[in-house]
Amino acid sequence: MAFPFFKQYDSMDCGPTCVRMIAQYYGKDYSLQFLREKCSIGRLGVSMLGISKAAETIGFKTLGAKITIDQLQDEMPLPCIVHWDQNHFVVVYKAGKDKIHVANPDTGLLTYKKEEFLKHWAVKGKDKDADPEGVALLLEPMEKFYEIESVRASKNGLIELLKYFRNYKQTIFQLLIALIISSLLQLMFPFLTQSIVDVGVNNKDIHFISVVLIAQVILFAGQFLSNFFRNWLLLYMSTKINVSILSDFVVKLMRVPVSFFDVKLAGDIIQRMNDHRRIESFLTGSTLNTIFSFFSLLVFGIAIFIYNKLIFLIYIFFSVLYVLYIVFFLGRRKSIEGKSMEVASAIQGNTLQMIYGIQDIRLNSAEMLKRWEWEELQANLFKINIQKLRVEQIQEIGAFFLNQCKNVLITFYTAYLVITNQLTLGEMLACQFIIGQLNGPLEQLIHFMLVAQDARLALGRIKEINEIEDEEPMGKYSADHSGSSLDNSIAIKDMSFRYPGIYKPVLHNINLEIPAGKITAIVGASGSGKTTLMKLLLKIYNPTDGKISIGDIDFSDISPSLWREKIGTVMQDGFIFSDSIEKNIALGDNKNQIDREKLTKAIKIANLTELIESLPNGLETKVGTEGLGLSQGQKQRILIARAVYKNPEIIMLDEATNALDANNEREIVNSFNDFFQGKTVIIIAHRLSTVKNADQIVVLDKGGIAEVGRHAELIKMKGFYYTLVKNQLELDA
Repeated sequence: MAFPFFKQYDSMDCGPTCVRMIAQYYGKDYSLQFLREKCSIGRLGVSMLGISKAAETIGFKTLGAKITIDQLQDEMPLPCIVHWDQNHFVVVYKAGKDKIHVANPDTGLLTYKKEEFLKHWAVKGKDKDADPEGVALLLEPMEKFYEIESVRASKNGLIELLKYFRNYKQTIFQLLIALIISSLLQLMFPFLTQSIVDVGVNNKDIHFISVVLIAQVILFAGQFLSNFFRNWLLLYMSTKINVSILSDFVVKLMRVPVSFFDVKLAGDIIQRMNDHRRIESFLTGSTLNTIFSFFSLLVFGIAIFIYNKLIFLIYIFFSVLYVLYIVFFLGRRKSIEGKSMEVASAIQGNTLQMIYGIQDIRLNSAEMLKRWEWEELQANLFKINIQKLRVEQIQEIGAFFLNQCKNVLITFYTAYLVITNQLTLGEMLACQFIIGQLNGPLEQLIHFMLVAQDARLALGRIKEINEIEDEEPMGKYSADHSGSSLDNSIAIKDMSFRYPGIYKPVLHNINLEIPAGKITAIVGASGSGKTTLMKLLLKIYNPTDGKISIGDIDFSDISPSLWREKIGTVMQDGFIFSDSIEKNIALGDNKNQIDREKLTKAIKIANLTELIESLPNGLETKVGTEGLGLSQGQKQRILIARAVYKNPEIIMLDEATNALDANNEREIVNSFNDFFQGKTVIIIAHRLSTVKNADQIVVLDKGGIAEVGRHAELIKMKGFYYTLVKNQLELDA
């Protein structure tokens, strides 16, 4: 029995894909998304510890070990997972004396000689005489493995994509009518050709020939109009379906948890959107054209069968050989296409970095280095394209040979039938015409197989995102928990948190009460967990341990979107959109819905009046990456105005004034004093001026709470807060 193989969707999926293959080997089918979550993949990928925890979650007993090749061959239970090239994971599923069989989620099932395998796996230790060792994760299923119900992977069936045709039944019916008319008109041409030769030429009847040719012209015109109508309908329907497919993907992206974007790279997401073109091509071009081709094959196949059964059998024999020859290369082509998608994703990400980081690249004279990185990726893509071209050329050569053999053989046989008076010359020409018409649809069917393979690969990558649970699944949150609880304090009890792929907690054992209607300031050294705590309070992440509650309501029972509607936020990495200043401030409101009174108030509090008045287009001035360049302080004031415009019940500010000069900061802080009245405010800041008047100051150190109190109280304690203030005053002196 062949070892089950699954292809990884991107470079960070090798670990969970290896676990998936081994689970399948023992008879359990798990979805990649489920295993990915259990592996705690971060931006840097997955660790051996993460893979081990995921495997133990589904019932495996695991053991990480550093072993020699002899131990791997003779003593270790297989299949096992090994560390490959120091940056990848593969499955070893069989180890003989001379050959090691590997399931590489990136490239497929491969066989290595012992020496070749060691180059990828083993690392020489300090003792040069010792045998080289490599890292392996040994897995054995326990009884628990067979008792747990697996989270099955949904099938990448292309048939489910046909749902996009539901709203176009009438259009499809019209297309089928056009198809039938076009095919019937086309079917008449070989018979007209036969009649010209056998009747017109043999009888030397120019009048008959003229009538037949006029009939052909009329048929050509009818066929042209039929094809024109068909192509127009196809364009209309394909455009609509293409928009629907991409729109569904964007809608899903807007529903996944915000934390998803902290793990996925921008280039990979963009590449998946580009993958939709493969699905669009399959649905709107190949599928319908294949239906047309199949109908043409059926019609002309019947015609050639009526003319001569042996010619029909010759055509069928070589066509079957042709299809089998193409199918033989599909596996290799699938592997190459998968690599191509992955490298294209890396190129997308690298290009985005160059565009957005061009200033820093130039300022640090890193142009050549970054260009080399980009060229290296392009070189990798070129190598993959060469492999793809080689496979396609071999396919084309073989296909051309089989096709020509078929044509030559049929031509010879029909000529023989004419010479032996078993077929007329007109019938011979008609047969040749029909065979020519059959070749096109056959090519289209082959093309359909290739496009369907591409679409299945793309669908697998896209369904990975579609399988992610929405941040707000239907029916999960109660409307009763949306607003009334905001009058209560926020209580954090025994809370810890770690980021995916990082096993050291960023926050640990946090116990804190944030009183309603008061100002709470959070301070601490860089990396102490301040921003992470705010992201947890914004429901971007969920605690790893412990709980957050508002009054008597558990935080996990509150809708993230309804919660955030009540909050005005300024984050360190807040984004300015390429749009007008007023639309950036009133984000979420259409232009005709903007509350001018609230907008004016937000501009005043953020001290933006002078800036806006100095601009020629005022509030209509376009800013962002495609508009007017802004300083960091100006961007920060727009973000502050955005938070104020919402007039929220809760305000969370993460270093909201760190880029402002002293004058702007003083003006804004003074304006905040009135605006904060009656609101729950959480401020993260380093500057003493923004935190000293807080009702409560929380000092974080290395992920834990070091001190809590008011400014004067903490100064008297001469602890962590006193040191922070002292260092800041010394720096300011």
